[in-house]
Amino acid sequence: MPFIPLHDRVLVRRIEGDEKTKGGLIIPDSAKEKPQEGEVVSVGAGARGEDGERIAMDVKTGDKILFGKWSGSEIKLDGDDLLIMKESDILGILA
Repeated sequence: MPFIPLHDRVLVRRIEGDEKTKGGLIIPDSAKEKPQEGEVVSVGAGARGEDGERIAMDVKTGDKILFGKWSGSEIKLDGDDLLIMKESDILGILA
């Protein structure tokens, strides 16, 4: 993908949830919540500290992450719906 986020920003692809409940009921699109889980597609080089040194990013391409419900800005690249957010919007990395 020809997009590299700047500074401490991260490009994320949402991981869609299940289409059915555990009981087998199909969940319509209108009733689904947007997933708060995603996969990191691309990361920036990191922010700069007060001393001018680069602060390394804690996430890397391919990491599965959790993020806040209202985190990021939705964008469309090459037909894919993606999110771009600051690293601080990421709650954690799924092991």
